[in-house]
Amino acid sequence: MTNENACLPGNPALGESGLAVVLSGCSGGGKSTLLDALAARGYTVWPEAGRQIVREEMHLGGDGLPWANAEKFVTLAASRTMYFFNAAETATRPVFFDRSLVDLTSFLDLKGIVVPAHLKRAVEAYRYRRDVFVVPPWPDIFAADAERRKSFEEAYREYEALVAGYRAAGYGLVEVPRLGVEARADFVLRHLGEAVPLRPE
Repeated sequence: MTNENACLPGNPALGESGLAVVLSGCSGGGKSTLLDALAARGYTVWPEAGRQIVREEMHLGGDGLPWANAEKFVTLAASRTMYFFNAAETATRPVFFDRSLVDLTSFLDLKGIVVPAHLKRAVEAYRYRRDVFVVPPWPDIFAADAERRKSFEEAYREYEALVAGYRAAGYGLVEVPRLGVEARADFVLRHLGEAVPLRPE
């Protein structure tokens, strides 16, 4: 997008279209793999802002990290999340987002940190499709890494917090079943009324 005037805060055209779809859920639950599969089928997928911030802060030696300075991390990740939403073009089929602002406010709630008023307003202004897909905790595939410094138990607690956060924000949750990635992608697309390829029995 080269026309900055077209990048409206809250992207009302996209929000009203019902095509801005959030995929959230438990860390290590296969979310990124599922989004990769949807991207491979030609759908637009916007990356997780929090992951980008972690990589950038680690590269620069900054402290805007969820385990070092939660409030700074959320501020940076929220700004990036809103940019992604604002920059997304309205399309004729679903546009997928890897997490949303609600994940960030839920993270603050879990940490016992007061959610700033402007971030609460942002959650109301940046509206996604009401049905939010969530991948549930899946211990069989969970793995920590340099950017995901948490145990399965910690990831599970975060999952419970974000489920509560999405419901409080007025969203309905659709749990993605624990299946192979292509079957998961089919499940998501069928729920959205999209065509899926026929597969042999």
